[in-house]
Amino acid sequence: MAYLNRNNFGKFWPIARKGSKYVARSSHNLGESIPLMIVMRDILKLVRTKKELKKLINEKQIKINGKLIQVVNYPICLFDVLSLEVMKKNYKMVLLESKKFGFEEIADKDAKSRVYKVLDKKILSKGVVQLNLNSGKNVLSKEKVGIGDGIVLDFSGKILGVVKLDKGSNAVVIEGKHAGNKGKIEHVFERGGKKLVKIKLNDGSKVKKDSGESVNVWVKNVMVE
Repeated sequence: MAYLNRNNFGKFWPIARKGSKYVARSSHNLGESIPLMIVMRDILKLVRTKKELKKLINEKQIKINGKLIQVVNYPICLFDVLSLEVMKKNYKMVLLESKKFGFEEIADKDAKSRVYKVLDKKILSKGVVQLNLNSGKNVLSKEKVGIGDGIVLDFSGKILGVVKLDKGSNAVVIEGKHAGNKGKIEHVFERGGKKLVKIKLNDGSKVKKDSGESVNVWVKNVMVE
């Protein structure tokens, strides 16, 4: 089915609950994405109709993470990079303090790669390790990478760098009551069998105003960048 009942779209979608009965549905990754149609028309307001979006797609003007897009409801997930060739614009999907997805315009130089979280790893032959990443992606590596670390990949799949889950790294909370908040990791520790990080929140954070300088967050709910 190409549509969702408006009452059933993700709580992280930044569009009104009231409106037409049905909205576009992502072609896959339904639970963690917003379809391209909604992003282009209702959020970024760069097209007015499905026909206008199809025209851009047919002219090969739209890429997500460097891949040419051919369907109007292609899913866009957290930290994906949307590039619009004819408009000379690039956007990264981010998570706002409101716990809604938003889009941050970025420069061309920052639109050639994206960060992924290492969820698991498996040792293969000859010291090669398979890293299992968020968004369902896997990559082979000989880098020293831990679970919870971030890796920066270009859109050919080459590893450009590793961001350690450690003191001094920038982090964003992606789930839980502090979702959308950003800051710098002060400390990684264990409590009650869970691994947590203490994050010093950035200036301007609503949570910082309400709860103080730092928050403790379960590692599962954090991504370094």
